[in-house]
Amino acid sequence: MALDTAKKQSIITKFSRNEKDTGSCEVQIGLLSERISGLTQHLKDNPKDHSSRLGLLRLVGQRKHLLKYLKRTQYERYAKLIAELGIKDR
Repeated sequence: MALDTAKKQSIITKFSRNEKDTGSCEVQIGLLSERISGLTQHLKDNPKDHSSRLGLLRLVGQRKHLLKYLKRTQYERYAKLIAELGIKDR
């Protein structure tokens, strides 16, 4: 499920470090979190959609790796990001 342009742009401006930043870890994690929440809602409505479930698991794994990298390299940004997104720290 793709995000519409306005929603994507608002997420990018919310998590970007500067005005031209579109690919930092924070932005990528924010975009992935939005897609994950959308797919989670879709799977609540359509529990037999197994291909979307596999896509959700792939997105969660991708976000997990980015969070692990951010935690290892820049812990202050990591702590701020998970607090803002409401993600549990494990």
